[in-house]
Amino acid sequence: MKRSFSLTLTFFSFFFFIHLVCVAVAAQANDHPVHIGFKAGASLPNLVGSSSQEITKDYKSRLAFNFGGFVDIGIKKKISLQLGLDYSPQGGKRNGMQPITSPLPGLPALPAGQYYFAKFNNTAKLNYLELPVMLKYRGRADKSVGYYFDGGLYFGYLLKATTITSGTSGVYLDKAGTIPILLPPNGTPLVVPFDATTKVTSSLHRFNFGFTGGGGMTFNQDNGGYFFLDGRVAYGLTTLQKNTATDGKSRTGNLVFSFGYSFKAR
Repeated sequence: MKRSFSLTLTFFSFFFFIHLVCVAVAAQANDHPVHIGFKAGASLPNLVGSSSQEITKDYKSRLAFNFGGFVDIGIKKKISLQLGLDYSPQGGKRNGMQPITSPLPGLPALPAGQYYFAKFNNTAKLNYLELPVMLKYRGRADKSVGYYFDGGLYFGYLLKATTITSGTSGVYLDKAGTIPILLPPNGTPLVVPFDATTKVTSSLHRFNFGFTGGGGMTFNQDNGGYFFLDGRVAYGLTTLQKNTATDGKSRTGNLVFSFGYSFKAR
């Protein structure tokens, strides 16, 4: 596990180094403006799973806090290369009747693809450090109110992953909750508390990448800087789980709304 972590961290460090090289090369290669910006806002991340896999489907978006910074390097009059560094929470929530993924004491393990079911709350929190690399088109930069569109790739590194469960429920053999598990000798229904916080970082791949893009409005200042309102979507291309046979297959996805300021550095 240590070797896998070391290799992943080396891979992430390589992309971060390339990130910095791109900034340095682009800044020296042209005389167009360079902006440095900061932003913060709310995101609606979700886990996108296969509809045919009981263990990964039916997750909904959760609300999270997102923040970061970027360097915007002009290439043409209205086109620039934007390189960022973001703290990006991912994950999702699933409340209600759902499969139980952890073994229950006293109950036999079921074959792969079969589960016990219970009604409880379940939130998956995946915290990433992401490096978005995007091309940006900015219009009406010489007016008081402008706009922009951007799009490209992002590369992410998983910092921490946890699942937070809560609630108390009977345990069933079917998702509809019509076949309860009864305890001998009196046939008392099995009831289980699900209040727990479980670290799941080791069961997920550390590295993630995908597509990202969006747009926004700028409120331009006389000094060359601008305030902005930003909306962006992202979709991960990497399967998160290491053991897809037992844990299923999921990808990240999110919608982010941010407010920030970018000042002219050159």
